[in-house]
Amino acid sequence: MATKGKITSLDIAYLAGVSQATVSRALRGSPLVNEETRRRIEAAVKQLNYKVDKNASNLRTQHSGTLALLIFEDPTADDSHINPFFLSMLGSITRACAQHGYDLLISFQQFSRDWHADYADSKKADGIILLGYGDYLAYRDKLATLVEQGTQSVRWGAVLPDQPDVSIGCDNFEGGRAIAEHLLAQGCRRIAFIGDASSHYPEFQQRYRGYADVLGAAGVAVDPALQVDAETTELAGYEAMQALIASGAPFDAVFAASDLIAFGAMRALDEHGLKVPEDVALAGFDDIPMARFVNPALTTVLQDTRQAGEMLVDALLRMIRGEKVQSTILPVKLTVRRSSLRCGSGGK
Repeated sequence: MATKGKITSLDIAYLAGVSQATVSRALRGSPLVNEETRRRIEAAVKQLNYKVDKNASNLRTQHSGTLALLIFEDPTADDSHINPFFLSMLGSITRACAQHGYDLLISFQQFSRDWHADYADSKKADGIILLGYGDYLAYRDKLATLVEQGTQSVRWGAVLPDQPDVSIGCDNFEGGRAIAEHLLAQGCRRIAFIGDASSHYPEFQQRYRGYADVLGAAGVAVDPALQVDAETTELAGYEAMQALIASGAPFDAVFAASDLIAFGAMRALDEHGLKVPEDVALAGFDDIPMARFVNPALTTVLQDTRQAGEMLVDALLRMIRGEKVQSTILPVKLTVRRSSLRCGSGGK
């Protein structure tokens, strides 16, 4: 087919043997276009070296071609206020957006702001990915407001029966079970849990329930004196560990609800002359990069941040296309390293 001047969607339609409307739907990724037709259109696009005019397309569809990633502040030792766990997920989200032809707007938010209203009204992005939220019970009303306003959004977090929104999260319960089973296998029986296990922090609560489930099945009493609240920071882990030691309650292992909490706990144990793992076995959760470099290297639970980022983007794009999306729980994997091995050998 001979064409003159700029290639248009009409040329694509003629070559593919479909209507111009079908070409437009295919280029938007509409699920209404069947796979065979989509392949013919893609072949025609490639043959004619057609480039989509994003500005014109956005005007027609009222889409910005941009997704927003809202990261909420977290107290950190380096004043970055970004939980290191989210940094690797940020990379996978960025790559996934690029693969789908979307731009990514990254915004750092404070909990005190009306971010839910700002992004629903601004039309800066076609949808929102949410990372980090602190107290879930305080955050839940804002999530409900997003849903009521018709804002397309998906978040990384616990999957709960009464949640108002869509979330992608890891299997926190099974992760907690895996840690507890491993520590019991090391001969530990007085296993402390550091982390807020209330409904305000549902990920921690699910990890605690997994831990408690295993202990109960093994006939090991769950001692309330061995649970100390802490948020996800090194300082919170350090202070919680100091409080546990000061309480005088005996313990031979610690399950920290996050790696950052475990790092702080490790420092406090060292200051009190308690060696890890000889005196106290220690495990965390998240498997952030630093976990393998502390001494001793930290036993933890791996959350696949690459898969998580890809699934967050995929779920949001499907929502934008009008598809029904359900919350999803991703599997986790126990990573055993020296910090929990009471025999002092093996591990990574």
